Amino acid sequence: MFYRHLQGAVEALLFASGQPLPAEKIAAILNIHIDHVHALIAEMSEAMKPEERGLVIVEVGEGYQLCTKPILVDIVNKLAEVQDSKLSTAALETLAIVAFKQPVTKQEIEGIRGVKADRVITTLLERMLIKEIGRKEAIGRPILYGTTNEFLQCFGLRSLEDLPDISALLPNIS
Repeated sequence: MFYRHLQGAVEALLFASGQPLPAEKIAAILNIHIDHVHALIAEMSEAMKPEERGLVIVEVGEGYQLCTKPILVDIVNKLAEVQDSKLSTAALETLAIVAFKQPVTKQEIEGIRGVKADRVITTLLERMLIKEIGRKEAIGRPILYGTTNEFLQCFGLRSLEDLPDISALLPNIS
């Protein structure tokens, strides 16, 4: 490939970013066409496939990110000695409702779960897994919630279309 010499630059940008980096931004920084960025990343991804490599490039949200191969997560966790900050069952339930029903209001979430959701929504907002995406055209103009790119990143999704079809999982739910 003509731009092979830019692989190191792409790798450095993905590493330095730490967040998904849109192909458009990479193209602008390197002053190349976006199609060449996609080709470079495809070639780099192929080169990272062998077992002895520790990193992969994943497409997350609307960009690319350099990540540790899933098989090496335990080793990396030992280095970081990270305390798992897991979501509660209530938070996971609420997050699932937001993911599948978005845009959704707090009142709609509470109607589905049958309990108050103030604290859980605050937790999900603080962790940047959900965000306010507008207001509903209804009395009181309640806040509408939706998922974030951090949500996609956390669950390894390219887009919301990668979520499973809930009607196939729960045929009695609309």
